[in-house]
Amino acid sequence: MSSVVLATAGYDHTIRFWEATSGCCYRTLQYAESQVNKLEITADKTRIAAAGNPQVRVFDVNSPDPNPLLSYDGHAGNVTAVGFHKDGKWMYTGGEDGTVRVWDTRAPVCQRTYESRAAVNSVVLHPNQGELISGDQTGHIRVWDLTASACSCELVPEIGTAVRSLTVALDGSMIVAANNNGTCYVWRMMRGASLTTHFEPLHKLKAHTNIILKCLISPDCQQLATTSADKTVKLWNLDGFTLDRTLVGHTRWVWDCVFSVDAAYLVTASSDATARLWDLSSGEAIRTYSGHHKAVVCCALNDSAIEGRDTDG
Repeated sequence: MSSVVLATAGYDHTIRFWEATSGCCYRTLQYAESQVNKLEITADKTRIAAAGNPQVRVFDVNSPDPNPLLSYDGHAGNVTAVGFHKDGKWMYTGGEDGTVRVWDTRAPVCQRTYESRAAVNSVVLHPNQGELISGDQTGHIRVWDLTASACSCELVPEIGTAVRSLTVALDGSMIVAANNNGTCYVWRMMRGASLTTHFEPLHKLKAHTNIILKCLISPDCQQLATTSADKTVKLWNLDGFTLDRTLVGHTRWVWDCVFSVDAAYLVTASSDATARLWDLSSGEAIRTYSGHHKAVVCCALNDSAIEGRDTDG
């Protein structure tokens, strides 16, 4: 089993696996049905989920078999979010059809469906594994309590402005929502006596002048990465919300990013048909992953040595 699993995908209907250090592509999977919108690797590095339109396919990371292990159908339209329970017991998705869904990972069965009433752009799993949080096209953020199987909280940081991306700190202390106006809203996440998460406003950050496509809190909870239609990636210090560094090099929109587990490196995916590996201590791109023929809109990395540790989706 590879100690580092790095994959990218996008509009050329392929999923590519890369040797992170050399930049060599060692495996290409065809995804004939559609473009791939999102990728997620399980914590144990055995499976990778690829969200398309309108299906999700799950592949074996370590097998040469080009066919998916499982195919999940049920969404109508693009699937825009995908992730796994930390032990791989279930998978969650969100889509343009306005639903958030929970699926069995042993069989392609939808266990639960939550109605967001607007196209869902982002879904993240709280580290407590008991709540899903979704952000949608009309600007609503909803917390879905998986025990009660109901919406337990609703926020609208900017009425009518789409929430493009959500990220939750691995220690459960903070959530960030990025929107189409280039603004990030930051809340402390508090647990009340009812054990339901509630949000305490902490900061409003004008991160970019253009659309933010992805926001992601680092695994050590020290930094926030934002990727944008302005072709840059910015790293923000979560202690004072000051700009630590701007990563410049992509020549088109930057759609996605993922940190290494030690938060020393960042992988980014761009419409310029490349992905890049950045050394965050220098701000330099130390590797470019070239081979896709169209926009690369998603990337996934699992370099964790700790069994059961997973990354934010």
